Amino acid sequence: MIRVVLADDHAVVRKGVREFLEDEPDIEVVGEASDGQQAVEMAVALQPDVVVMDVAMPQLSGVDATKRIRSLVPAVRILALTAYDDEPYIFGLLDAGVTGYMLKTAESREIVRAVRATAAGQAALDPAVATRVVARATQPAAPPETLTEREIEILRLAARGLTNKQMGAELDISDRTVQNHLANIYTKLEVASRTEAVTAGLQRGLIRLGG
Repeated sequence: MIRVVLADDHAVVRKGVREFLEDEPDIEVVGEASDGQQAVEMAVALQPDVVVMDVAMPQLSGVDATKRIRSLVPAVRILALTAYDDEPYIFGLLDAGVTGYMLKTAESREIVRAVRATAAGQAALDPAVATRVVARATQPAAPPETLTEREIEILRLAARGLTNKQMGAELDISDRTVQNHLANIYTKLEVASRTEAVTAGLQRGLIRLGG
């Protein structure tokens, strides 16, 4: 069961998200926060699998609340769910440590998918957000030898949200081999998570949206 805390200062938004999340047999909403400070307190007290975090909230912003949660309870993963697709919000939250970033305009099934991906530690980026990540890239594409062909295959599959087991099945390799490839990718791209690796891959032109 994926245990979720919803953090949004609009009760109607929390109600709507709760309703479609709790329609899923593997997701349980264990708490609701109306501001960033409450989100931090609930994350510490309840230690959910995922905090679904708005950006603009009273007391603490989504960025500051994310930083505190990542510091106090690093096992708790955070999915940003917001109306904002501006770069300062996107990159502020990615830098703060969110695992995923979805827009409130996304269909409910896409948000459900993002919650599951976030709980599993997989990157979950709204297509519009991923487009912003690509558009912001100003550095030249990394040379082809930066990652091996197999590592780029792994990075593409990570961008699609596949688990290690699913990647192994797709490429006919073991889970341990997938883990080794991911470790090499993290080292070469100087990142510490799948979300950061996918973001770096998009920025450097190593992978593309839909590919």
